[in-house]
Formats: sequence, structure tokens, C-alpha cells
Amino acid sequence: MNRKPGFLQRPIARFRKWRATPVVSVLRLQGVISPGGSAPFRPAALNLAALESRIEQAFRPKRLAAVALVINSPGGSPVQSALIASAIRRKAEEKNVPVLAFAEDVAVSGGYWLMTAGDELYADRASIVGSIGVISAGFGFKGLIERFGIERRIHSAGEKKSFLDPFSAEQEEDVERLKEIQSQIHDTFMDQVKSRRGDKLNRRRYKEIFSGDVFLGEEAERLGLIDGIAEATSLLKERFGKDVRLRPIGVRRSPLRGLLRGGGSSAGQMTGEVLAGIEDRLHWNRYGL
Repeated sequence: MNRKPGFLQRPIARFRKWRATPVVSVLRLQGVISPGGSAPFRPAALNLAALESRIEQAFRPKRLAAVALVINSPGGSPVQSALIASAIRRKAEEKNVPVLAFAEDVAVSGGYWLMTAGDELYADRASIVGSIGVISAGFGFKGLIERFGIERRIHSAGEKKSFLDPFSAEQEEDVERLKEIQSQIHDTFMDQVKSRRGDKLNRRRYKEIFSGDVFLGEEAERLGLIDGIAEATSLLKERFGKDVRLRPIGVRRSPLRGLLRGGGSSAGQMTGEVLAGIEDRLHWNRYGL
């Protein structure tokens, strides 16, 4: 067989170029932040147990130039928010790799806590960002059970064990205790934002920033909550070159997994899953999504 001299040079050159191309891992963090997992009636929740292997995977590639976090979350558990953000920061410091965070529709409350894992933060002009505060919501059923002649019986060891029982009248001391707990969590959240954003925050508007209010992209930039208005793919190509390899980090799921797992669910478990799904939906509805 007659071959032209250098017929292998082009593929070898392309391979060498591919080997030299920088890599950016793209880790999508979408959903309500909750210690619970996914269920037939509930989208996958964000928590450290579900994300730990994906975080490891994101920082594993050779020639890794950066890790991009694409965040779309209305928040949820402050503990899981802190655990996820801390895990990302540990890997970033271990690998000495920058982290760029991008907000999509919403990155509020715990969703913004996740954003603070980034060294640089970006959002769309229409993104909703912030909500640096703590909220606790529930229902009181005392009047309802009385209406139907239902007698509530509760027995506990420890005077505070029935703290804020939804079937009993709300106690002033219970509400005060809840506010103390919320205040401590709020302080922790504020410390996280201050430590990660530092002098970028508009100090003259601290009261507004930490009021629990939400802001659209351009206002969030003026407050120092983000560094600019940008979309992930465009900025990453501009920063690392048009040939940068954007490597999505995801989880492969079997289409039968949810059906098989849900097949043995009891009526009580199914009801709990439905209610959890409704609760997740309400998180998104607060922001018109």
C-alpha cells in the first residue's frame, strides 16, 4: 500500500492538541437542599451524601483549569448547604484549582450558600440571588382537631420534648427559643458570606444584604454578592479558550430504579413522599418558578 509521507501527522497533531487542551468540570447543583434523597414524587435532593462522589469526580481530571458550579436552587437545609460548600472548598484548596459559580434562575438562601464555594460568582440579569436569612414554617392543627372532637394525647420525658407541637397551642417561650436558634444560624450564614466575599461586599448596605431580601443580577452585583453578569459557557470559553473542554459531571440513573424502589412503599411512606414533593414545590413557587 502506497502512503503519502506524513499521513499520520495530522491525527497525531490533533491528538497532541487535544491532550494540551484545558479541562473545566461543570458541576450542576439543581434542586432543593435537603438531607432526604429522591423519591417517586420528589425530585432528587441536594445533600452531601448524594454529591460527595460527584465533587470528587469534578476535581479528578488531568489538566484541570477550573471547576464551574451551575446553581439553580431555592435553598433548604442550612447544614447540608454548609457541608456541600465546605467539601467543594476542601477539594479546591487541595488541588489548587479555582471555582467559578454561576446562578441560573435562583440561587437564594442555601442556594446562595452554595455559590459562596466559588472564588468568582456570576449570574444572569434576571437571576434571583440572595435571601441571606433563616425561615421556619409550619401549620397549627389545634382548632381543627377540636372541631372534630379529636383528643390529643402526648407523653414525653423532658419538658421541652414537645417543643412547637403543631397539635397544641403555640407557646410564647417556644417561639422565643426558635428565634434564638434562627438568629444563631443567621449569624453562621452571615459569617460564611463575609468570609468568602470579604471586601467585595458593599459595607454601606450590610443591613440590606443580610435582611433576607432577594435581588436581581445587576443589583446583586452592586451589592457585591456576585462579581458580574455572565453565562457559564460563554465566560469559560472566553477565559480558557474556545477549545476548552467543558466536562459535565452528572449521575447516571436507571429508568427502573425509581419504580423498583417505590414498588414496596407503604401507604404512609407514599403519603410522606407526596407531602415532601409538595414542600419542595413550594420552595420554588416562592420565586415564581
